[in-house]
This record gives sequence, structure tokens and C-alpha cells, in this order.
Amino acid sequence: MTAAPTFDSWIAFRKPNPQARLRLFCFPYAGTGAALFRTWWSDLPAYVEVCPVQFPGRGTRLMETPFTQLSPLVETLAQALGPLLDKPFAFFGHSLGALVGFELARQLRRQSGAQPVRLFASAARAPQIPPRHRPIHALPDEEFLEELRRLNGTPGEVLEHPELMEIMLPALRADFAVYETYAYSPELPLTCCISSFGGLQDRRVSCDDLGAWREQTTASLSLRMFPGGHFFLNAVQPLLLQVLSQELHRDE
Repeated sequence: MTAAPTFDSWIAFRKPNPQARLRLFCFPYAGTGAALFRTWWSDLPAYVEVCPVQFPGRGTRLMETPFTQLSPLVETLAQALGPLLDKPFAFFGHSLGALVGFELARQLRRQSGAQPVRLFASAARAPQIPPRHRPIHALPDEEFLEELRRLNGTPGEVLEHPELMEIMLPALRADFAVYETYAYSPELPLTCCISSFGGLQDRRVSCDDLGAWREQTTASLSLRMFPGGHFFLNAVQPLLLQVLSQELHRDE
């Protein structure tokens, strides 16, 4: 299993900002990487330092072995990101990334008592809700690709590019394995605020799924719906970042 002792390989496209008062760690959805967040810094307040998280097996870490289970991934992240937790911080995660952010927050609490000021859980059902869809990570290639087409999260031109898919398949399968083998364990709720975001046309995550995040915090939950399906963040990025800015301003 790949493990990095420092944050250097885990954070990509970071623009160090000594004046930053808060760091926003961003966790991508299955099959994507830190590049998803590479321009976010330009549309967020100057006091926010954006830290896009790069998982092994993609982007700048393409040749590394991807994680296939959540616990080792979170334990390694907690160790690697430690030096960057010297300022207030928040987590943003979309779909799989929201689950990573949630479990990382719980791992940090167990390890050191550190907590994010806010967890942004985007396009993700609350972790205590059991999965409703059949697992796909172990399907034969053709069936797996067909499921990816149906989910509509991987660009069609990528899916139709055999050489590119051969490179991407291990990381895609690994990400779905991380998500599909996750088993929720009850713990005390987090003490940070949670913002739950969803797509109005998302057929995988309902408004009730998003509202159930309320059980995971002793602080406040805010719920916001955006136009679009499961991957709404790609279509409404300016509006999403405006809402993020507003929420982070409340935490100042």
C-alpha cells in the first residue's frame, strides 16, 4: 500500500499563502484528481489557501498504487497532512471525497483532537445510510465501463479512448472499492458545522440523504441544493464557490 510521510505528494496545485487564515482541503470524487480544484483559489477569499488533495494512482501520482480501502487511506492522510493543520482548516469533498473528509475528521479527532471548522459534504448521502446500489468495482471491464457511462461522471471522450481507459481503470476501480467496501461505525457526532450540498436532478443522492448529515454534528447543518445532477459542481462552479465563500466567512 502506498504511503507518503509528508504532504508534498498529497497536495497538488497549492499556492502557499503565508497570509492565509484558513486552509481548505479538497477531496475529489471517484476517478478524478486534484486538478478538479486547481482554479478554485481565484474565486475564493484571499484569506483561504486551497489545498487540493491528490490520491495515489492519478495525476502527478499516476504510477503509485491506489488505495482500495478507506481506513488505510484516512490513516495515511492524517499523518501526511499534519504539518498543514497548524492553522484553522475546513474540508470539502464531493461524493467519495465527502466520505474521505468525514472519516478524516473523525481520525484527526481520535488522534489529536483537531477538528475542521466546517465539513462541506457535496453529493454524498450521510455515512450512516446504507448503500442502495449494487457494487460495481469488481465487474468485468465492459460492464464496469457501462456503469461509468450510466453514472455520467467520466467524460465520454475518455470512456471511448481504450489506451487512456487502460491507464485510468485501476484508479477508478480502486476508488469504487474504497466507497463500496466502507462500513460505517457509530461514534460521537463531530463538533464542527456541516454544509451539505446536493443536485436537484441527482437520482443517487436525495434531499433526505443530505439532511441526514444532521446526525453527524452537534453544531449546525446547512443544506443547499444546486441545479444539476450528481456532478453539479462542474456545471455551477461559480455559484458553488460563492456559497463556499459565504459559509467560510461565517466561520471566521
